[in-house]
Amino acid sequence: MARKAKAKRKRAAKTILKLPDLEQSKSAVLNSLTSPSSQRSYDHAIHEFIDWYCSEPRLAFNKTVVTRYRISLEQRQYAPSTINLRLAAVRRLAYEASDCGLLSPDLAAGIRRVKGARRLGVRIGNWLTAEEGKRLIGAFGTLTLKQQRNRAMIAVLIGCGLRRAEAAALKMEDIQLREGHWVIADLNGKGGHIRTVPMPDWVKRAIDEWTVPSGLTSGPLFRAINKAGRTWGNGFTPKVIWSIVREGAANCGLTGLAPHDLRRTCARLCHQAGGELEQIQFLLGHVSIETTERYLGCRQRFQNAVNDAIGLEPGAS
Repeated sequence: MARKAKAKRKRAAKTILKLPDLEQSKSAVLNSLTSPSSQRSYDHAIHEFIDWYCSEPRLAFNKTVVTRYRISLEQRQYAPSTINLRLAAVRRLAYEASDCGLLSPDLAAGIRRVKGARRLGVRIGNWLTAEEGKRLIGAFGTLTLKQQRNRAMIAVLIGCGLRRAEAAALKMEDIQLREGHWVIADLNGKGGHIRTVPMPDWVKRAIDEWTVPSGLTSGPLFRAINKAGRTWGNGFTPKVIWSIVREGAANCGLTGLAPHDLRRTCARLCHQAGGELEQIQFLLGHVSIETTERYLGCRQRFQNAVNDAIGLEPGAS
C-alpha cells in the first residue's frame, strides 16, 4: 500500500503550478513558521512571487524561472537583503510544493540551488555608548505613568537586549527570581526558541517605578494609558515601541535610532564590560555565534593588539 501511495504521489508531481497549487503550498509554508513576524514576511514575499509568476505566460516552476525572478528583483533595485529574503521564501515554497507532491523533487532541488544576491560592503549597525544609553533612558521623566512606562520599556530593551515583539509580549509573571537574580523566565523568542534572560537590578527598579504606581500585579507588563491617565487594554503591538524609541531619541538628540539598535547596544556594552561571547549569545537567544559577532560590530584593533602580550615576548615572566 505504501509503495502504491508513493508511486501515485510521484505521478502527481508537476512542472507547472497553477494558482490553487501555489496557494496550497503557501499555506503549508506559513503553517510551518512559528514566529508571527516570519509569517508576515513570508506571506508578503510569496504573495509578490505568485503575482509575478501568474502574470507571466505559463512557465515551469524551475531554477531558470526563479533565476529570472531574481533578475527582475535586481532590476527593480531592491536591496540584496530584500532579494535574498524573497528568494528564501520562494525556495521554501518549492520545498513545501514538493513535499505535498505538487512539484517534481528534481525541480524543487534546482530551485533551492538558485544563488542569492551578493552583498557588497559591510552593513553598518547603530550602537550607543554607555553615556548615550543613559541619556536615552533619562529622556523620559518619572512624573507621569506614561513617562514611567516608557522609561521602563527603554530600560528593558537596552538592559536585557530584547526584540520589540518580545518586549511587547512580556507579562508580569515572566519576571521571576532565579538563583537570587531577577530574570525574564522562559522567554519564547524568535523561531520558538526558549531562553531565560538575566535582568539587571536597575532594570527591575525601572519596572517597579512603573508597575507599582499603575497597580499592575499580573498580565501584560506594558499597556496603553488612556486620557484619564489610567492603564487599559491587554498590551499593545510592537509598532508602538517604534514611536516610543523615536520620541526618546528626539528628546536627547540621537538621530536615526531604531529599537533593534538598543539590542545591538546591549550586546556591545556587555562585550566591552568583559562579557563572554557565549554568554552574550545566550542572552540574545542567537542560534549562531556568527550572528552574535555581527551584533557586537567587532573591529580589529592594532593598538594594544591581542597578540602584543601573550607571554612569548622578551622579558615576559
